[in-house]
Amino acid sequence: MTSFVAGPGRAGAAVRGHLRVPGDKSVSHRALLLAARAEGRSTLRGLSTGEDVTHTLRAIRSFGAGVDTGPDGAVTVAGGVSRLSEPEAVIDVGNSGTAIRLLAGWAAGIDGLCVLAGDASIARRPMDRVTLPLRQMGGRIDGRQHGRFPPLVVRGGGLHGIDYLLPVPSAQVKGAVLLAGLAAEGETTVREQVPTRTHTEELLRLCDADIRETPGAVTVRPSILRPFDLDIPGDPSQAAFWIVAACITPGSAVTVDHVYVGPGRAGFIDVLQRMGAAVELSNVDPDTSTASISAEYGPLAGTAVGGVEVPSLVDEIPILAVAASAADGTTTFADAAELKVKESDRIATVVASLAAVGVKTEERPDGLVVHGQAGRPLTGGQVDSAGDHRVAMAMAVAALIAADPVRIDHWEAVATSYPTFEEDYQRCVS
Repeated sequence: MTSFVAGPGRAGAAVRGHLRVPGDKSVSHRALLLAARAEGRSTLRGLSTGEDVTHTLRAIRSFGAGVDTGPDGAVTVAGGVSRLSEPEAVIDVGNSGTAIRLLAGWAAGIDGLCVLAGDASIARRPMDRVTLPLRQMGGRIDGRQHGRFPPLVVRGGGLHGIDYLLPVPSAQVKGAVLLAGLAAEGETTVREQVPTRTHTEELLRLCDADIRETPGAVTVRPSILRPFDLDIPGDPSQAAFWIVAACITPGSAVTVDHVYVGPGRAGFIDVLQRMGAAVELSNVDPDTSTASISAEYGPLAGTAVGGVEVPSLVDEIPILAVAASAADGTTTFADAAELKVKESDRIATVVASLAAVGVKTEERPDGLVVHGQAGRPLTGGQVDSAGDHRVAMAMAVAALIAADPVRIDHWEAVATSYPTFEEDYQRCVS
């Protein structure tokens, strides 16, 4: 276990500067998987450098895709269906729920057997949301407790299309079913009652997949994928840490450049603006769904977060809870029971972490309540992130408004998504 002592816990500290955050993690996973199926060489620039995406990169290499990294960091993937075959060893997904769920659907379309496994956190993550639709497609997939938990065993091939209504909003499940649909006989349609992030659809269009989109549904047919070049934009989930840091720390002003702000990913900005935050977009590029996000310090007011907006910001709830701790009034987060099956029980972990630095919080079955203490510093102290990267980084931001330093345990988890966070923290906090 490693720890990070965050702060600086001194008067006058501010967060300032322009920065770029790592490439979007969700886009990076999907881009690697589709590049491995595409018939030729694809080039990916700005790929996430976090451990989660590294596991997906190693996975496609194990299936036979060629992967090379150039001196400029660009990753070239030599793909094609004929290159892909049964891997010789267990595929390790580490701590990545996105990787194991997307890989389950992707591998279901490749002849042969593979085993998908990860760390102790992954072993507790629910997989039946993926195994059930894949079995409906004819997939032969199993795991602990009849496929409810990893490791997963996937024997690929023999798929047929289905028409599937997502029982819970999940871009991971949508992506897994669509990836399987690329190798299934007939049409595969996924229907959503609540819109989720659209990265899989965007990338399928980029590589000329046979895809049809209608309101609330997306349909894919077996496709020969075209290789592609992609500049992966910055991850909005990582940008959110710096935006909130600027909003709550006196004297701060931050701009994060080239961030993805497309459908299903920018909900945290709406919440912060509703709280009164000085957050603005500039350099908006509708073709790439990117923008620069700028924020300055200012007063915040409590708000209510819930309903259909939750899927667009569920990963940002830990850092939004930190923003709520600095607001005037109470903020409630509801309809977010999905947080209980993340890298940790994220509801319990956020509540315990904020309580450890003097914030009054309440845990609820589907969310939490944060009682803001505008104008009063947090207390400092010791926090156990429970190995949850988003909680660890959120509490490093909370430490900026603490009277004393905050020690964050299990800091090593940050490397799963943002390995340069500590370096950026030291550079931007003055």
